[in-house]
Amino acid sequence: MSDNVVHLHKTTEPTTETAPVTALTVVPNPALVKPVPLWVRSGRAIRTAITDERTTTAARAVARHGLYTVNGGRIVARRAWDGKTGARYERMLRAAEAAGNFEVAEEWEDRLQRFREARHRRRMDLLHSPVDAAKGVAVGAGMSVGVLVALGVVMAINNHDIGDVITPLAAVIDFIGLLIRIVQVVWGPALTIGPILALLALWTVGSKQQAAPAWALPDNIRSGEGEPITPSIVVKALRDLGVPALRNAIKEMGDAGAGMLGPIRIAGCGVEVDVMLPSGVSTIEVQNRRRKLAENLTRHEHEVFITIPPAARTVRLWIADSGALDEPIGPSPLVTDETMTANYKTGKAPWGQDLRGDTAALSLYQRHLLITGLSNQGKTAALRSLALWLALDRTVEFRIADLKGAGDWAMFDGLATVLIQGPTDEHVIEATEMVEDLVDEMERRMEQRLRDPATVFPPLVGIVDEAQVAFMCPAIDEDKKPYGGKKATSRYFMGVRKVHNQGRVVNVTLWEGTQDPTDENLPKLVREGAHTRASLALGTESQSRMALGDKAVNGGAAPHLLRQGLDKGTLVVASDGIDIPAGQSSITIRTHFVDDDEAKDITDRAKALRDGVTTLTVIERGEERDPLADVFSVLGDRPRVLTQDILKRLAMLNEDAYGKWSFVDLKRVLDGTGAEPYKSDGRMVVGRERVARALANRLDGGSASAGE
Repeated sequence: MSDNVVHLHKTTEPTTETAPVTALTVVPNPALVKPVPLWVRSGRAIRTAITDERTTTAARAVARHGLYTVNGGRIVARRAWDGKTGARYERMLRAAEAAGNFEVAEEWEDRLQRFREARHRRRMDLLHSPVDAAKGVAVGAGMSVGVLVALGVVMAINNHDIGDVITPLAAVIDFIGLLIRIVQVVWGPALTIGPILALLALWTVGSKQQAAPAWALPDNIRSGEGEPITPSIVVKALRDLGVPALRNAIKEMGDAGAGMLGPIRIAGCGVEVDVMLPSGVSTIEVQNRRRKLAENLTRHEHEVFITIPPAARTVRLWIADSGALDEPIGPSPLVTDETMTANYKTGKAPWGQDLRGDTAALSLYQRHLLITGLSNQGKTAALRSLALWLALDRTVEFRIADLKGAGDWAMFDGLATVLIQGPTDEHVIEATEMVEDLVDEMERRMEQRLRDPATVFPPLVGIVDEAQVAFMCPAIDEDKKPYGGKKATSRYFMGVRKVHNQGRVVNVTLWEGTQDPTDENLPKLVREGAHTRASLALGTESQSRMALGDKAVNGGAAPHLLRQGLDKGTLVVASDGIDIPAGQSSITIRTHFVDDDEAKDITDRAKALRDGVTTLTVIERGEERDPLADVFSVLGDRPRVLTQDILKRLAMLNEDAYGKWSFVDLKRVLDGTGAEPYKSDGRMVVGRERVARALANRLDGGSASAGE
């Protein structure tokens, strides 16, 4: 039978049926409950008190300030020792020898020798100084007494009192007695206050140097937020990197590793330092530990970049100020400078800023371009900003295929001669034919170059955004040739390869933007055909190698370490068209963002530089043509157009029908219509109003015939 007391009482529970329910309550018997021992309650209270946040904060504060004083004394003693001995010179001498810089080592050895000679002279002077000091005191005291006595004699003669002879001497003796009494009064308190002031001075030195363990420092200091980079911090970060050979080498160095470091230079929104690794430590061992190195430097991984400079066995560290890379850069010069123009051959596009804060400008002259990255990282914006700059050169012709079709390139309507927008297979077919038209134009120019090697051709830039859609297209033409894929029969692939092989010689270049690269949607031959390769954030190192090449990644390029979503618009670029620090194979750029409205304003300025461009949005294929109507369509809004330009536009309108046309063919179509070519300013042109009148007359003639 239980010793507990059982109580029965009725309660009405909120059930579906309102029937009384008997509740059973068990109440412990107070007489049978054993009390908790006092030592248990005391232990719990002590543990609660010890683990309380206020207790730990107070304990850290006591430890911190105590260690500030102790370590401040060590710092002062070290400084005093360095000042009295040649320890500083010996440390620098050993560091120079360890770094293999023997010229600097000889200089420090000379300084050490001069210091020792000066110290020896001072010590020899001390042997003679007591005698000289005694002589000086005796002579000075004798002269002082003589002067005082002479002054007393003058006073005695003046006052007719012989007692005034010793009055000046007595006054001096009384003053000395007063000083002794003041010292006696002050001496006691000084013995008490002096050590306190000395401890306060040591505490001040220790607190300025933060001379306490990390666990004892305040939270805002322990976090390292904004902590400046110093040689000791860099050496400590390297020592704790987890490379045994590096750790042991630093311990054995007389200067505690300072000799490994070059000067720490301010570089943009961070600092840069070269580290010469000791023998037995490979640069790849440091590169592979980027995250740990960043954490040792109290930085995030994306705030530390490791590259390989020209010097052997050396790594170059660029360390950003905390949070600096999360701040946006300024607007593009394309937006702020409305008078800016471009020059395809000699100019460079203002793309953004490098990590040092310097302007990063890219030359586009005769360079094929590839930009890749994960989705929604700023690929189209980066590619479009280059096209916007180049559009300010009125000699450049654009043919654009946007296989996303979201309107990102819509502002080029009226500027590009071809503008395809859409993600369907039909759009891929049109984009493929656009690339094949580039090949035809390239071959035409090559033939002309053979006839006249001095011929200079205007720049022709083809742009395919979201090119992975073209490579993955399953459509097949009537000859059973696939549009997509990477085989020798793949039409888009072969068109790109042909442009890559010979296009730049005759100023025909191709720019491609693609996302999430693989061997399937970005074949090896295509990515290696680009002269400028740039990558935004990627998922894996293998993708980085696809995007930039093995050389760039081996040299420190790491787009796969960029933060997806947070580092939008940040590119790693490998190209000879941009200034890259000596010894590096890539550079990281934070690109300017130009929004759609700003892009439209820039394209409006570019259109104002041109005579008017008719943009083809659909490439016609395989139907009967009306030459006169086609001539009128390519004239655009201009009152007159050069016959040479009309022939080019007709060829772009339909390569099969007009690709081989000459001036004779154009004249044949216009003869007898009243719209014959005529001269204007010494050049043959076709008037828009005349062609319109010819079309109207033809329609009127057709109507009259039908009426008859």
